[in-house]
Amino acid sequence: MRRRGQAKVYETAAQGLARSDVDELAAAIRSRNAILFVGAGVSMSVGLPSWATLVRHMADELRLPQETLEGITYQTLAEYHRLQAGSIGPLRSWMDRQWHVSRDKVRDSRLHNLIVELDFPIIYTTNYDRNLEVAFQLHGQDYDRITNARDIAAAREAVTQIVKFHGDFDDDASLVLAETDYFSRLSFEAPLDVKFRADALGRTILFIGYSMSDINIRLLLHRLWQSWAQSGHERDRPPSFVFMSPSNPIQEAVLGHWGLRVLNGAGDDPEAALGNFLETLLERVRAT
Repeated sequence: MRRRGQAKVYETAAQGLARSDVDELAAAIRSRNAILFVGAGVSMSVGLPSWATLVRHMADELRLPQETLEGITYQTLAEYHRLQAGSIGPLRSWMDRQWHVSRDKVRDSRLHNLIVELDFPIIYTTNYDRNLEVAFQLHGQDYDRITNARDIAAAREAVTQIVKFHGDFDDDASLVLAETDYFSRLSFEAPLDVKFRADALGRTILFIGYSMSDINIRLLLHRLWQSWAQSGHERDRPPSFVFMSPSNPIQEAVLGHWGLRVLNGAGDDPEAALGNFLETLLERVRAT
């Protein structure tokens, strides 16, 4: 174990991560007191397109020369696409088709199988696709999908809640895709934001599949840290973790300052490193 600034950083050895921290995380999962937050890296593991593919599609459809894209984010381009098309519907339809993978691919996905087996009571995801839901269906596991305030009110306590934090393809109004959508969420007062604050304050959180570059996620983490810092009870905050591979000392220092422990995987393959970590975690959850 070593420290970089205020961040606790743990690197995988040949047989796994530092036992004390994985055991602490496993204990929270075992006691149903942990939340999983799933990013794009998990969806890309089953062949979903990258954001670069989305940008190329929008640019081609709008017949934009390459030079006009310099310094333009995909959120700004999606905003322009919505203005030109009159709604997000056409872009959402294309994404829904491109972001679809076969049930066989999900069935064979090491990461999706491990996520289901870990049996988190609440899973948040910024992914629009339905692969998590399909994985639960393939395992015969019940779940509630949550995309809006109505879903929050109807959610059951006894089954896993899959919270689509940036929306779902079945509900255009729920999508956080274009620039205006992101700006609106910066207020951190949408129903799903309020739910996350309530869920997260008393639980351990594990973030996987993130490069941690999403400004909304970073603001969310900062606000959570700020809430505890201002409460006067920061020492009572449950531990939270981010799995990152490869390691990044800048991210580790900033996230560590916000009270997240950064777990780093070994090797050059981020997907394999995440799978190895989840397998180790599952072993510890099942240990008696």
